[in-house]
Amino acid sequence: MAFVKDMLRMWAHSWKRFISIAMITLLGVAVLTGIYAGCRDAFRSTDRFFDAQGLHDVQVLSTAGLSNGDIAALRKVNGVAKVQAERSQEVTFDLDGRKSATMQEIGTNGIDQPYLQEGRMPKKAGEIAVTRKFIRDSGKRIGSRLTVTPESASSDTSDTNDTNGADGTNETNGTDEAPSFPTKLTIVGVVLDPQNLSNPDGYSAMTSFRSTATTDYTFFAPSDGVTGTLYTSATLLVKGAAAESTFDESYENTVKQVTDRIDGTVKTDRQNARRQELLDAGNKKIVDARAEADKKFADAQSQIDANRQQFNQQVDQIVSMQAGAAAAGAAANGANAGAAAAAGATTPQLDETTRETMRETIIAASPELTQAKQQLDQAQSQLNEQKASTEQTLKTKENELKTSIPQVRWYVQDRQQLGGFSALKSDLDSIQSLGNAFPIVFLLVAVMMSLTAMARMVEEDRSLIGTYVGLGYGRLAVASRYLLFALLACLIGGGLGLIAGFLGIPAFLLVVLQGMYVMPGLRLEYDWLYGSLGIALFVVGVLAATIYACVQEMRQTPASLLRPKAPRAGSRILLERIRPVWNRIGFLGKVTARNIFRFKSRLIMTVGGVAGCTALIVCGLAINDTVADLGIKQYRDIYQYDLMVVSDDSDASAMRTKVASDGRVTSSLDVRIESGDLAISGGGDGDSGKAGSSGSESIQLVAVPEKHLSDLGEMVTLQPVSSGILGTSGVGKTGSLKLDDDGVIVAQSAASALGVKAGSKVRLTNGDGVRATAKVSAVNRNLIGSDVYVSETYYAKLFDSKDAKNTKNSKSSEDSEALTWNAMLAKLSGSDTSQTDYAESLEEDSSVMKAVSCAHMADSFKFDLMGAVVALIVALAGGLALVVLFTLANTNVSERVREMATLKVLGFFDREVHHYVNREMMILTVMGVILGLPLGRLVGGMLTMALNMPSLYFEVEVKPLSYVIAAVATMAFALLVQLFVNPVLDRIDPISSLKSVE
Repeated sequence: MAFVKDMLRMWAHSWKRFISIAMITLLGVAVLTGIYAGCRDAFRSTDRFFDAQGLHDVQVLSTAGLSNGDIAALRKVNGVAKVQAERSQEVTFDLDGRKSATMQEIGTNGIDQPYLQEGRMPKKAGEIAVTRKFIRDSGKRIGSRLTVTPESASSDTSDTNDTNGADGTNETNGTDEAPSFPTKLTIVGVVLDPQNLSNPDGYSAMTSFRSTATTDYTFFAPSDGVTGTLYTSATLLVKGAAAESTFDESYENTVKQVTDRIDGTVKTDRQNARRQELLDAGNKKIVDARAEADKKFADAQSQIDANRQQFNQQVDQIVSMQAGAAAAGAAANGANAGAAAAAGATTPQLDETTRETMRETIIAASPELTQAKQQLDQAQSQLNEQKASTEQTLKTKENELKTSIPQVRWYVQDRQQLGGFSALKSDLDSIQSLGNAFPIVFLLVAVMMSLTAMARMVEEDRSLIGTYVGLGYGRLAVASRYLLFALLACLIGGGLGLIAGFLGIPAFLLVVLQGMYVMPGLRLEYDWLYGSLGIALFVVGVLAATIYACVQEMRQTPASLLRPKAPRAGSRILLERIRPVWNRIGFLGKVTARNIFRFKSRLIMTVGGVAGCTALIVCGLAINDTVADLGIKQYRDIYQYDLMVVSDDSDASAMRTKVASDGRVTSSLDVRIESGDLAISGGGDGDSGKAGSSGSESIQLVAVPEKHLSDLGEMVTLQPVSSGILGTSGVGKTGSLKLDDDGVIVAQSAASALGVKAGSKVRLTNGDGVRATAKVSAVNRNLIGSDVYVSETYYAKLFDSKDAKNTKNSKSSEDSEALTWNAMLAKLSGSDTSQTDYAESLEEDSSVMKAVSCAHMADSFKFDLMGAVVALIVALAGGLALVVLFTLANTNVSERVREMATLKVLGFFDREVHHYVNREMMILTVMGVILGLPLGRLVGGMLTMALNMPSLYFEVEVKPLSYVIAAVATMAFALLVQLFVNPVLDRIDPISSLKSVE
């Protein structure tokens, strides 16, 4: 019992060490669990939401639309739980200029169901539900009416059928029709699209314009009023996928098994079957057209024949009358009247030659008969020409049918191809990577500080340990005094850390996340396993340090432990050997130098602890500086143009005329901009049919006219880059990179995320969904957005093929036309404000789809999520620095109580004692800061290299001010600690402190 009381008394006496260990553990566990828990809560709530709304696991798209036969084939695939055929149509409407929207049918099979936020779901024809983004932009509300106009080519599938001259046929219903939706609409509800969780009222990190093909809004309509038997896509749910987290690798593996089956069994068969359906439909139309033409020609021929027969009968009657009259006259001249009467009663028989001669004579003599004969001959001639022309046309159609109908392509995609899903996942993964890296530094500092504190604690009880061991107590029992002390401190600190880690930090992060994404049903959850392992990690580290300290002391005999520890033998330090310097140092300066460098363990612990804390602060500020300069570097340095204007293909000429007439442009470059996809090529032909199978990035594909390839360098800074170290990259000379016809230039942001470099093969998908394998000629410095530059010639080589002929913007190889330059990069005159205003005014023009001012983008680009995490990290790092300095200062004082008492006996005033002790701590702190600044740059570089986010590359930069802030903050913490240490020095009693232990 006395042993326990003494142990408790010892614990109470060492309350400062207890608090230090508990605080370090608290901070470490909070960092370890906090960022993880915040991301995990977001992951889980989003996964629950996706499951509740039935977000598709797999989506199948086809260049020729999907028929009922395709849907039936997908249902038979092993592992498919549900299949939903979907119809959609692109429409336009007037909303402060021309806007586009996708009319999306609400599925009846429970897949991709919109989440109702306000009002009710549409049920009748003409009713729609819209997103909050549309409500915000349009100013409309529930009950408002809207009239839309279907686009001339509302989908690739309808356009394909029109171009080919033959509608596809399914296996049961005959002719397929493209989807058609009501055009007079009434808003009855506001919904959240599960495919895009971006918060329209918050801030989106991806502020750069990246797509010209995506519509501005999505309208959800019921099946009532929707016509058409051709489906634009099919969405699938996979068996067992809902039981997995959508963000885990196990989910991806489950879905991949089904996509592989579709690629391996259904895809090829249905592609061929669908093309054969289109061919059969085309042949049937040709056969029907021939039969209809033959019938019309036969009817026309019958009419001409009847008219000619009537005409011939009339002429023959005249011929007979004239022949009879001639015969009667001859009989009157040479016979009696009776013979004449008999002759008159009989028509003379004429030979064919004579009759034909008479017919011609009669027709020639009569203008009416001549005109009638000409009309009959002309009608027959026209009919013959029409028959020949029609037959030739039909034969040409038959010959062109196979070449005019391209090979049908299926594209099997998973959730990774959803822009909203991939952006959320990438954001959370990147933040979580910070949460995985920073706790390592906290753990190392915790172990170092625990070792320092516990070693000093054990050393102070040296004689007591010897007494207990001499009395027969086991070394394990004696060591348990300190092990339980450290364990209790870790458990209390870890418990508080779990509260902060699973409640405080996640709540803070989720507030920021909810400003970027809408996540219904978000709640904070506790992870028992991860929380327990988090505490266990620090417990093991601290206990290991405590065991080491106990072993170092207890391996001695009780007699040795009962005697005071022998002072460290005197020795010279390196500075003493430098006589010119040493001789000029005062007495107290020499004492300070010896105290600093003779006690190596204290030197290492103090400098290491301060360096670690300083490095954490620098690292956080480095991330902040890097993110803060992204917009400036991209839109001021890399993009040299001031304005990008994009239009529809049909409005491209009007857009250029409008911009030119305004007189603001000093120089410009016409380009074609399409939204596309960049993926790592699997070594095939680039048409695997499954995007993102090896990782993919959404890109902005920029095609440049062949005659103006050299002008690209005047609009965009072209600098080749290569992989660097410590978050840096090797950047080549400006202007040393040229676009040519041998490959594409890929943005550094996309290349870094996919591991692409010059010479790599990649799979490019253009705006029409056509894929091709391309060579990367160079990687260009680019921080925001994922631009891929391609020449006009190389673009045609990649996409102007049979695969592209089924799309609305592609031409057949026999009738290839130049690309439509639907965008313009321009340099403007005037200030930044005037340029921004001009871009806004352009967007009001009906010929302009999008106008982006680089000046506005540079000023408005922010990354709130990363800024919040950086602020959190810096705050925690500052707290750790404060605790570390407090621990080291108190340990330093406790080790030197007799020394401080001696100084007081010698006549030192309290202020002089303060200065004597604090000067050493300040020097050690300065040494730690000097070491921590470059260490922070190193750690910051490695962390930002790990932040692979869509369309963002973190080019690490630490501003001089950040180094100053980190150094000043650390020194300020050191000065703050002095305020706590000085009273301790004042309370040292020289008499009791100098009493001999013996």
